[in-house]
Amino acid sequence: MVTPFWYNAALAVIKPLYKWRIKSRAQDLEQFEQECLERFGPFQEPKNKNAIWFHAVSVGETNAAQPLIEHYLQKGHAVLVTNTTKTGQARAKSLFLKEEYQKLFQAVYLPADQKKLVQAFFEKYQPKLLLLVETELWPNLIDQAKKKQTPCLLINARLSEKSANGYAKVKKLTQEMLNSLEVLLAQDIASKNRFVALGMQENKAQVVGNIKFDIHAPERFILQAKILQQDWHLSGRKIITIASTHAPEEQNLLANIKPYLAKHPEVVCIVVPRHPERFDEVFQTAENLGLLTHRRSLDESIQADTQVYLADSMGELWLWYALSQVCFVGGSLNEPGGGHNILEPIALDVATVIGPNYFNFQTIVDEFLAEDAVKIGLDAAEVIDLLLKCLNDRSFAQKLVENSEHVLQRNRGSLQKHIAEIDQYL
Repeated sequence: MVTPFWYNAALAVIKPLYKWRIKSRAQDLEQFEQECLERFGPFQEPKNKNAIWFHAVSVGETNAAQPLIEHYLQKGHAVLVTNTTKTGQARAKSLFLKEEYQKLFQAVYLPADQKKLVQAFFEKYQPKLLLLVETELWPNLIDQAKKKQTPCLLINARLSEKSANGYAKVKKLTQEMLNSLEVLLAQDIASKNRFVALGMQENKAQVVGNIKFDIHAPERFILQAKILQQDWHLSGRKIITIASTHAPEEQNLLANIKPYLAKHPEVVCIVVPRHPERFDEVFQTAENLGLLTHRRSLDESIQADTQVYLADSMGELWLWYALSQVCFVGGSLNEPGGGHNILEPIALDVATVIGPNYFNFQTIVDEFLAEDAVKIGLDAAEVIDLLLKCLNDRSFAQKLVENSEHVLQRNRGSLQKHIAEIDQYL
């Protein structure tokens, strides 16, 4: 496989724009410089060479890979995780940068997909296996893996019709990338068929289910939630978490719940924006609505009069779910939306409500909907009504939780199928 000239030329042209984007999202100059070093070199020194390399774009992919990464760390394998987004890297570090894995685990940004950069990255880290999570096809990355004889697998693979149409516009390049893979482990038959239609050899693709169903909350977050419940005196509080939100979801949801919060001081709303660059904006939104708001970034606690708690930290979403009785998973009320992972709160027995725009998780959500295990609000007012019903009608919420547990149990098992396939390449 040889990456086409037009692709490499396009990367060179957009490189300054890419750097500008990184700078605009960085909190300070030091953070900007560090991210540039990881994306454009010289790269960090590897903790371990010959590691198992997982590439997970953002939070969702990192969460999906979590049980696999944990399995190999527990087996004593060195693991390298690369991410494309800041939130993805924060999640990876929050999950695995703990004492027991300190020597085995490393998380850095994926270098920009320029041939010389990717080549230098391979030479420096010398991974023994590359596992791309979900839909990560980068021409130079896959090309260099093949040249370095590093087996490359696409795991937990999914491909929406929209994404398939995009790849079809560069079908020759897509086909070459797919045929450079050792194997493709698809979440469902629809994804497998789309990859095959794009040129993947059918005998190298198989359906093994979705690892996300094998997800579990890290024990330390459950323990931390119990400590905060005591330290912050939350036993008498009712907690709603509004998670992974995009504009204008916070504005619309908080405006609709404001009258209820005024009459019910026992209720507190934890808001967890999806992107860190929006933290200040969301705080201002809550302030403008006249809601008494405290912030995680200022090391403030939920106090007796707190109405909104802004969880403006990174890598702690599990903690906020663990504190909640009910939640809304964002990115599903905004336009065009697409949704985020509902399996995290469901794994913690938190009654879950979403908006109607969940196409990024269509298959998963539809299965829960069929079992009446998750609720959809068509607009912000309806979402708030459903959240409050879950909060105040425990039998209603409990039925959602029980139904969702049935769906989880039925779908678990993909993890072991992935491990059996990956182990053949170790």
